[in-house]
Amino acid sequence: MGKKGLKIIAIVTSLMLLLSIINGCKASSEDDDNKTTGSKKQKKLTLLIDNQTSLDGLKSTATAFEKKTGIKTEIELRPGGAEGDNTLKTRLATGEMADLCAYNSGSLFVALGPENNFVDLTEEPFMDKVMDSFKKSVSVNDKVYGIPVINANGGGWLYNKKVYEELNLSVPKTWDKLLENCEKIKAAKKVPVIASYKDSWTAQLIVLADYYNVSIDNPEFAEDYTANKVKFAKNKSALRGFEKLQEVHKKNYINEDSLSTTTDLALKMLTEGTGVHYPMLTFMVENIASSYPDKIEDIGFFAQPGDDADKNGLTIWLSSGIYIYKNSENIDAAKEWAEFYISEEGIDAYLKKANPSGPFMIKDVELPDDTYPCIKDMVKYIDEDKIEPALEFLTPLKGPNLPQICVEAGSSIKTPLECAEEYDKDVEKQAKQLDLKGW
Repeated sequence: MGKKGLKIIAIVTSLMLLLSIINGCKASSEDDDNKTTGSKKQKKLTLLIDNQTSLDGLKSTATAFEKKTGIKTEIELRPGGAEGDNTLKTRLATGEMADLCAYNSGSLFVALGPENNFVDLTEEPFMDKVMDSFKKSVSVNDKVYGIPVINANGGGWLYNKKVYEELNLSVPKTWDKLLENCEKIKAAKKVPVIASYKDSWTAQLIVLADYYNVSIDNPEFAEDYTANKVKFAKNKSALRGFEKLQEVHKKNYINEDSLSTTTDLALKMLTEGTGVHYPMLTFMVENIASSYPDKIEDIGFFAQPGDDADKNGLTIWLSSGIYIYKNSENIDAAKEWAEFYISEEGIDAYLKKANPSGPFMIKDVELPDDTYPCIKDMVKYIDEDKIEPALEFLTPLKGPNLPQICVEAGSSIKTPLECAEEYDKDVEKQAKQLDLKGW
């Protein structure tokens, strides 16, 4: 080999040595960066949530968490109602679940098989902040699996206060008085009761919100229901919810396009005053505040009336839960997320962008002074101790086909008795799947 060849080899060798030194310095620099920022720098968590949930507060808390830890939260949306339930169950079955998922507490949560799918949070120190009443709703065999999304909710009737003032109406404390109000609203060429059956889950509200009235007549109903000692179709008070749902249809109080009306359209009608009552959970006020901020002061709330004004009270829904997927690759980061979410810092971040839709399910957290008027209406029932949890929080039973059955009742496709009997059969299938005693 000549001198020229030796020179080329020397140059190449020098270049390779130089590149090795540069890459070594770069790797060392990256190692130093990782030591400084921690492995969380590039970490991301996914959160699956119902697309009808207002996300302003949650996103604000997630942003604050990212600033503090470097862990980004990517929100994935699923449909509401039965379609959303199927989506969630499919993702659990196929192992394609997000790191975190938001879903109902109570009986619907139990049906997901929490012991097989979610992380046990019972011994986590941050769970001491969570109210015991909520823990019970996300527990199986004394193990706790979730944190509250934030608030409890009232199940009753949102209403347009301006229309009430225009027509000189008063808040009804009996079902008959509510029907009288509806008749006057109908005479004024407005829709008395807004139905949004396109989103079938909303059809359940009149039946489910009537549980306070059921419990007044039957204090042991939940226990007897779980033990297969009482049925909706054979109990006068329980059947009444299906009868009320059909009654507002037969009296032509609901909108003609109920089967194609979505929740978004329903809220538009309510805020505009073209529709006056909307049977709904109070969490929906967040959507009103987001889409119609100038109308939120016009919206009030009252409990679904029974037959006795002196026994008027409210059915409440405990908060939905946020659960950590058992097969997630990011369980430690997800626990850190959960701890931050219910911390004072996390709640402060939430309240910067969202006003609560009910009382917090976290200890020592009070409602702010600027709480929406309709939520203050709800809290009055709590202050007077005239509340009862919805049936789904007192029993593991809630038939999955109730939304569709309620659409049938609310459209007079079947009689209230037929719908109640159909629901009893739906519940029986579920009870046998859960292997409950007495079934």
